[in-house]
Amino acid sequence: MNDSARADALLANLPRAGRGRLKVFLGAAPGVGKTYAMLQAAHAQQRQGVQVVAGVVETHGRAETEALLGGLPQQPLLRSQYRGVTLEEMDLDGLLRASPELALVDELAHSNAPNSRHAKRWQDVQELLAAGIDVYTTVNVQHLESLNDKVRDITGVQVRETLPDWVLQEAFELVLIDLPPRELLQRLREGKVYVPEQARAAIDAFFSQTNLSALRELAMHTAAAQVDADLAHGYRQLGQEAPPLRGRLLVGVDGDQQAERLVRHACRVAQRRHLPWSLVHVDNGKLRDESARQRLQSAQQLAERLGGEVVLLRAGEVARTLLQHAAERRASLVLVGQSRDRLRRRLFGAGVAARLLRENHGLEINVLDREAQPPAPHTAAKRVWIWRHYLLALLATALAAGLAWAVSSVLALPNISLVFLAAVLLVAVRSSLGPALACAVLSFVSYDFLFIPPNFSLSIQREEDVLTLVFFLLMAALTGNLAARQRRQLQALRETQAQTSQLLDLSRKLTVATDRQAVLSAASQHLDGWQDLHVCLLERGSEGLLQAAIGQMPGLSDNERAAADWAWQHGQAAGHGSDTLPNGRWWWWPLLVDEQPLALLGVRPRDSTALTAQRRRLLMALAQPLAQALARARLGEQLEAARLHGETEQLRSALLASVSHDLRTPLTAMRGGIDSLLALGAAIPPDDRRELLEGTRDEAERLDRYIQNLLDMTRLGHGSLKLARDWVAPADIVASALQRLRVVLAPLRVSTEVPSELPLLFVHAALIEQALVNVLENAARFSPPDGRLQLQVDVRDEQLCLAVSDQGPGIPEAEREKIFDMFYTAARGDRGGQGTGLGLAICQGMIGAHGGSIQVADGIDGHGTCITLCLPLPPQPTAESQDS
Repeated sequence: MNDSARADALLANLPRAGRGRLKVFLGAAPGVGKTYAMLQAAHAQQRQGVQVVAGVVETHGRAETEALLGGLPQQPLLRSQYRGVTLEEMDLDGLLRASPELALVDELAHSNAPNSRHAKRWQDVQELLAAGIDVYTTVNVQHLESLNDKVRDITGVQVRETLPDWVLQEAFELVLIDLPPRELLQRLREGKVYVPEQARAAIDAFFSQTNLSALRELAMHTAAAQVDADLAHGYRQLGQEAPPLRGRLLVGVDGDQQAERLVRHACRVAQRRHLPWSLVHVDNGKLRDESARQRLQSAQQLAERLGGEVVLLRAGEVARTLLQHAAERRASLVLVGQSRDRLRRRLFGAGVAARLLRENHGLEINVLDREAQPPAPHTAAKRVWIWRHYLLALLATALAAGLAWAVSSVLALPNISLVFLAAVLLVAVRSSLGPALACAVLSFVSYDFLFIPPNFSLSIQREEDVLTLVFFLLMAALTGNLAARQRRQLQALRETQAQTSQLLDLSRKLTVATDRQAVLSAASQHLDGWQDLHVCLLERGSEGLLQAAIGQMPGLSDNERAAADWAWQHGQAAGHGSDTLPNGRWWWWPLLVDEQPLALLGVRPRDSTALTAQRRRLLMALAQPLAQALARARLGEQLEAARLHGETEQLRSALLASVSHDLRTPLTAMRGGIDSLLALGAAIPPDDRRELLEGTRDEAERLDRYIQNLLDMTRLGHGSLKLARDWVAPADIVASALQRLRVVLAPLRVSTEVPSELPLLFVHAALIEQALVNVLENAARFSPPDGRLQLQVDVRDEQLCLAVSDQGPGIPEAEREKIFDMFYTAARGDRGGQGTGLGLAICQGMIGAHGGSIQVADGIDGHGTCITLCLPLPPQPTAESQDS
């Protein structure tokens, strides 16, 4: 290590003058105990005499967390109004004026309220640190900016509150707060993280066993990376490289016949020594035949199955690249196979193992001896192909000699050698290294025989001509070698580019596929582009028989069907060109996810020739993203079914809970009016009698409307809640809802704000209309006579929002989260007064079934209530999709 790196490390460790230190409590998900651990650490500091002030701590109603917070001084929060909603934020200026030694700031990635000094809370923390105040804070791993895409891929949720990774990297101390997923899920079910309704929604949407395990792994990797960086930083201060603590085994594999044997041996050594291990292949552009490439592919797949990591490096020097990678990964052991028994390696010690032993420092190098292998048979076609290359070398030398003889009268002797060098380059570019060297030797002899005095003789009289010939031979060999290597690298690059283009094209198509049918359609569109192959995709039907997932079921013989069944059951290739049931026309490859088959890819060349190894590798590479897309689609269908089932049960329960109240109210009014008419009869004045009859009629209409809605919802929820989605304009839903309630809304001053240009909704229009009718009816019943009622429609954060505001008594802020509980009753809330139609709990079920949400805020001019229905906006349909 140089002195400059050591000086930088020492300077970085010095505390910046007047700057506080940041301690981060990192967790995998909400509820693991980050805030609780932070408060415990703050109490420990307080007992040591440190002045601690809680700037902002979110307890989420957890009793044990609130008890810990109660023993600490707290900075009052700032309250501000935004669109009729009261927001509470940390008082940054108050903390700066108080200037405690330690400030507690919860939820580092939080977005501040509009018009705050900083948009993000982590920026507030930076200002506190700059003022010399130490800060304890908490953050979940999904809020790291670099992990945003990965978290979205894992959970399907786009986290919008993020913070830069450098904020975490600047932390003086990072504490990982870990909780096993099962315990966290149990805490959720017990209501220790969220209230029960929110807990159920969280488990369905985000807190699944798989998601929590993946997030836990990300948190551990993040903490481990921080520890690793601290370790390397500490050794840099000492001017040393950090030693490998646990170590790692690297196995260098080439495409020879010992590749799989070497991988298995590496796995056994890693298991005995309890080391993580990696398979490393260094691609130096050397040409390999199809069998060598197939062996390398098989070795890489074997390493993945055995739990190893597969690494592909591109470099010219194999041994030096392996050593550099070993240093980067802090490997303690490098395992390679014995080099091929070639004369130049025995004479010059040029094997990879010999160079590793010669150049390594402190690494353990193990060399696995080679097994005796029978010589591979050389086919006649291959011999003919090789001799064609050597014939090309002879022909190129003859043409170069003729051209050189023709121009020898006008060119000096040294320049004539360039003609032969051009021939060597031509052969190297068109063939390989062997023919290029043969051309170099033939050119050397021709140059000596034809142009070096005495002509037409191989003898050399002048000493300077000997040196000229030696340099010519050396330059010819070098240029031929370089040209042949460039050709090999260009060929490998073309093959890699073709495979990458295919993978990229299929991945792009699969990325936009949201369900199983879209995935199959994207796969069919991509595979149909291969004109030289018949391609099919099979899957197991309900009766366990293979059936076509794309196109028609091909006509299979008994042998081909047996090969397909075997490939499905064993998860390996079978059929034509394989080692299992090869007497057929189809080659089968199972699409596996977690070792479970999802579909079977069948390929048959149109000309009945065997698939090349390169084409097989490409098909296997394409099968992986296709299998993952099918697994994602299946998981999405299962989650959607589970969510709809939960919403259906919640909707049914809400319906039954509301019947006892919402039916009794109009029945009681009707019975009272009828009893009065029967008891008093003609004694009632005509006007009072008419009023009683009209009131009874209104209550009967109300009861009829409620029962009709109840029957409609029961039919919609029969068996399972099926959403008959279609594209609909929001203005049509609003107009229909207002038309249905024209009598109820007649005594009020109703105003609507519906922009003319609004995106379309892909929803069950009847459900959304019913939800809006319920909210409007609820607002009308609680509004004073001649009161104002506003209906606004706008787009916010990729959601379409329908806001209904009134001037009624309003809902207390403490009760706003409870009004959606089907068993909650409040005198001024949703269940008070004359009832609420189907109730807000049912509205929440309708909107929730579409993936939306309901928000409650203050009403017109800060009075009354504003209930907002928010629905997600999908990508808008094109003109073609609308026409279809």
